[in-house]
Amino acid sequence: MSTLAERAEGYRAGRTLPLRVELVRQLKRRRTLVMGGILFALPFILLIAFQVGGEPGGGNNRVNLMDTATASGANFAAVNLFASAGFLLVIPVALFCGDTVASEASWSSLRYLLAAPVPRARLLWSKLTVGLTLSLGALVLLPLVALAVGMAAYGTGPLELPTGGTLPFGTAAQRLAVTVAYIFVSQLVTAALAFWLSTRTDAPLGAVGGAVGLTIIGSVLDEVTALGDWRDFLPAHWQYAWLDAVRPQLEWSDMIQGTSLSITYALVLFALAFRGFARKDVVS
Repeated sequence: MSTLAERAEGYRAGRTLPLRVELVRQLKRRRTLVMGGILFALPFILLIAFQVGGEPGGGNNRVNLMDTATASGANFAAVNLFASAGFLLVIPVALFCGDTVASEASWSSLRYLLAAPVPRARLLWSKLTVGLTLSLGALVLLPLVALAVGMAAYGTGPLELPTGGTLPFGTAAQRLAVTVAYIFVSQLVTAALAFWLSTRTDAPLGAVGGAVGLTIIGSVLDEVTALGDWRDFLPAHWQYAWLDAVRPQLEWSDMIQGTSLSITYALVLFALAFRGFARKDVVS
């Protein structure tokens, strides 16, 4: 026996909650604008810090990526990624993927969306696609702004590597693109955690904070050397594998391992989110 929705003239499940509509809704939200503003401002803040504090790395004998920040625009962009990849870039991913469903529940609008009727799987796909799109946009925004600011302040010289040697600007731009792509893939675990929690709670802060907290716990556990080879199963263990992209010879092995681990965890968590939400009694 068909449902009223199926019998309704002109009804198409695939046309409900269009991605364009959902994307515009999320882009207009204050938390999206605030997060975008923070990521846009970070390169300028670092630039001012280097202008006020002088050349980086002046007080130690060890040369690292941070010490090359003012060598060129490419170096400045790489340093921005290095400074933010461990924690700051986790926040927009958790925010955009963790707030998306839970916020609808907190506003008591989730049941009205489903009554429209929007199929549950369709609603989750729309929310997840937009959340991941905004997350990728956040990860791309920072290095793009940093590269533009760095080029204006330090020129378009080659990328100076902390291990010695340089990469031409064109090659450096390609390596930075590889870096951003890997950071996005490595953050899929955080995105999946946040999205799964978003389908389990009506509190957006709980979903976002839970994903960030679990990500931090993973990073802390990775520092426990007593765990030995068990750390290889922690996504945090591979979060800085992208540093192999800022070496004279690009190394893929660690990034491949990190990618496979991250995608595996993410697929499991996304599947749990869809399965649990399909059976959930939505009352808000």
